[in-house]
Amino acid sequence: MTITQLKYVLAVAEHKNFTLAAEKCFVTQPTLSMQIQKIEEELNILIFDRSKKPIQLTDIGQKIVNQAKNIVNEAGRIQDIVEQQKGFIGGEFRLGIIPTIMPTLLPMFLNNFIKKYPKVKLIIEELNTEEIITKLNNGHLDAAIAATPLMEEKIKEVVLYFEPFVAYIPESHRDFEKEEIEVSDLNLDEILLLQDGHCFRDGILNLCKNNPKNEFSHFQIESGSFETLIKLADEGLGTTLLPYLHTLDLKEADKLKLRHFKEPKPAREVSLIFPKSELKIQIIDALRSTIAGVIKGAIVFQNVQIVSPIQKK
Repeated sequence: MTITQLKYVLAVAEHKNFTLAAEKCFVTQPTLSMQIQKIEEELNILIFDRSKKPIQLTDIGQKIVNQAKNIVNEAGRIQDIVEQQKGFIGGEFRLGIIPTIMPTLLPMFLNNFIKKYPKVKLIIEELNTEEIITKLNNGHLDAAIAATPLMEEKIKEVVLYFEPFVAYIPESHRDFEKEEIEVSDLNLDEILLLQDGHCFRDGILNLCKNNPKNEFSHFQIESGSFETLIKLADEGLGTTLLPYLHTLDLKEADKLKLRHFKEPKPAREVSLIFPKSELKIQIIDALRSTIAGVIKGAIVFQNVQIVSPIQKK
């Protein structure tokens, strides 16, 4: 069997369809089917149960797919070893970034990175945490920037920085006169939240999990942007919490409505995450050092309390 044949098996296992898998592998469907059939004949087993729609792995097929992932990853390490020996940092690199980090962090480091490492072709996707984990595990991303800890067995996390939560409180609110606030001041009924699927939203829910909640509310809104939440807060419809970096770009008038938490400040842990196979580690290290170089001047908080990005049941 060959590495190419194993890649075909992995593609069918992921897409559960021979035609779609062939398209993703840039081969014809008969070619892909024939190569998979050769492996099955060589091993004298069936990897896929073709009688089911969509196609399913057999029990032994699942074990083969698990091992195939390891083999394909390790084969990729050969090229990595050669490039590291030559000191080469280049090639295609697929990076995922969660939506609440992308607009603030990316402009801070991207220009520096592409100037310093012009041979790297960065392909950047904005994805939620669940999508990032799936793509990292399936080999469709090389690394990602996300809120951690995620406690994923196959994923390594390297902390980049700690980013405090900052409250945005309109002038009409009772807490506006306070210079600093505490977690106990938060009322979940009044907090305008990002929509479901954002880990920053889950972090706020975790932060407020011990605070009382009124079951009755005149309205409920969840938005995909901090800008919308800020405008609603300005209309007197509630308060909201923002990541610290997002507050740096606010208008001066809006910055007067920001209230920091007393220490230890609730914060999210932002990390560079990647498969434990550590493929393309030289590019990962270059990304980490570039981000560390620009972020150290922007975030200097030390006494923080990390809030989990995973919603607790």
